[in-house]
Amino acid sequence: MIDQLKKHIAEVQDFNTENPEAVEAFRIKYLGKKGLLNDFFKALKDIPNEEKRAFGQHVNELKVAATDKINELRARIEGNDLSENQYGDLTRPGEPLELGSRHPISIVRNRIIDIFSSIGFTVSEGPEIEDDWHNFTALNLPEYHPARDMQDTFFIQTNPDILLRTHTSSVQVRYMENNQPPIRTISPGRVYRNEAISARSHCFFHQVEGLYIDKNVSFADLKQTLQYFTTALFGKSKIRLRPSYFPFTEPSAEVDVYWGLETETDYRMTKGTGWLEIMGCGMVDPNVLDNCGIDSSEYSGFAFGMGIDRIALLLYQISDIRLLSENDLRFLKQFKSVF
Repeated sequence: MIDQLKKHIAEVQDFNTENPEAVEAFRIKYLGKKGLLNDFFKALKDIPNEEKRAFGQHVNELKVAATDKINELRARIEGNDLSENQYGDLTRPGEPLELGSRHPISIVRNRIIDIFSSIGFTVSEGPEIEDDWHNFTALNLPEYHPARDMQDTFFIQTNPDILLRTHTSSVQVRYMENNQPPIRTISPGRVYRNEAISARSHCFFHQVEGLYIDKNVSFADLKQTLQYFTTALFGKSKIRLRPSYFPFTEPSAEVDVYWGLETETDYRMTKGTGWLEIMGCGMVDPNVLDNCGIDSSEYSGFAFGMGIDRIALLLYQISDIRLLSENDLRFLKQFKSVF
């Protein structure tokens, strides 16, 4: 019997296969309920007492050898399967990746930044909670100017000198206070106005304001800059500047771009004129330069500002500004591959 055990131990040690079915058959042969090991354990009671110890040791050796061999073969086969699944067939299609959606405001803002960055403008940012000086006083808005009224501005009740900024011009003030000309920067950001929410207006929206300060800056420089911008963003090269008034620029103008009258939508958007107002602009008032520590007798400059939300509505023919802040995935998924 001991010789049979030794023969089986050698057979187990020599056994080798890559076939999972063969491994399972090997397991059943030795470790199954009706396997050889059970037969040897049952035969133990018939072995003479003087041989039982040696016989039991060989039975245990066979059991350990069979168990180790099975575990070794299974681990090798599973490892090969994993390797083949990962690297075997390189022609298999990959797992699809779900693309996220870009918000139309982010798309338009990034596009505007790219356009102005290409002509040397940097990007500056500032706080959304501002003080009266940076939001109003430094920008030549007198104490009793209508823009300071409670119905137009969100003031902090515990401190009437603190408010939610009504424009990103406050960022330009901070930039001029900390930088000397030449200055060429744009200030994108969110602003707040105490307005009724409707399809055409909201209590918060997004702006991009630009500032250029240097020696001998003229209105012609302003017009050429805006001409370049409107052509790059809209593909429309025809613009007009209409006289207007802003406390912080003099002279001031409203900028219209000729949208055209090719479709019914064009007629509705432009009220039949073909022209669309897109921003305000002007030469920086000398008082603003002086308030920010820049010598107005030596330097001049221009500023402009536009609403990102309004431009997004124009570019994508969105009829309701509230859609931009409702986070409706059905709406946002439309903008996956734009720009």
